[in-house]
Amino acid sequence: MKKEEPMITFENVTFKYNMNEPYALENVSFQVEDGQWLSILGHNGSGKSTIAKLLIGLLEAQQGSIYYNGVKLTEDTVDAVRKNVGIVFQNPDNQFVGYNVRYDIAFGMENHQIPRKEMLEKIQEFSTKVDMQDFLDREPQTLSGGQKQRVAIAGILALNCDIIILDEATSMLDPEGTKEITDLIIDIKEKYNKTIIMITHDLALANRSDYILVLKNGHVIKEGKPKDVFIDRELLKSSNLDVPFSLRFYLEAKHSDILNKDERLMEALWEYHLKK
Repeated sequence: MKKEEPMITFENVTFKYNMNEPYALENVSFQVEDGQWLSILGHNGSGKSTIAKLLIGLLEAQQGSIYYNGVKLTEDTVDAVRKNVGIVFQNPDNQFVGYNVRYDIAFGMENHQIPRKEMLEKIQEFSTKVDMQDFLDREPQTLSGGQKQRVAIAGILALNCDIIILDEATSMLDPEGTKEITDLIIDIKEKYNKTIIMITHDLALANRSDYILVLKNGHVIKEGKPKDVFIDRELLKSSNLDVPFSLRFYLEAKHSDILNKDERLMEALWEYHLKK
């Protein structure tokens, strides 16, 4: 039986913005499976947002290749790829393109020439999915940052994109807005089996993902499941990543010869950390 292709393959991708500057990415390789939630962690300048731009064809790899379901990303295929990828950007004010919530959700569907009757049905369906059905006639300046990001996600769901990229989509939100978006992404992944790529420097967010890449100076320095990555305290410190208190507490216990022997305690501490 033929093995299915990964949803996304990055193969020895190299990119720099200017010839006299260091590489933004150098020989970066990874795969994303269908329905997987991948978090790409790194401090400012690590190369993580460059990956997002390469994924949607805003930048072109100078070396290496990017594949979607085995199809190479090129000038000839980029338009088809973009129809299947939705991206939520960092600044919610830049994300909102309509004069109200209803039009913002409709914007992408109009560009895809979806019939009006179908479009109106989708606006109602997906505004409800993100709990914004009571705000359809509201103007953007009356919404919180978290609400604007939820509207952006509704527009992506309405287009039935298989891949959702969140490029620091919670970095400008308050804790309540961040929790709103995190809970929504978890719900979307479970209900719709979307492939999620989250670009972030927030370990608490990355903790919810299936798999993590840690970037530093354009290189992947660690990858694996959250628990396997986060156990490396020196790596997190050297990458200038802020470790949440609940995770610091778990790591201290994990490195204690006495506490680490109690498997039930360690599992309880990890579950406690996941809820924070």
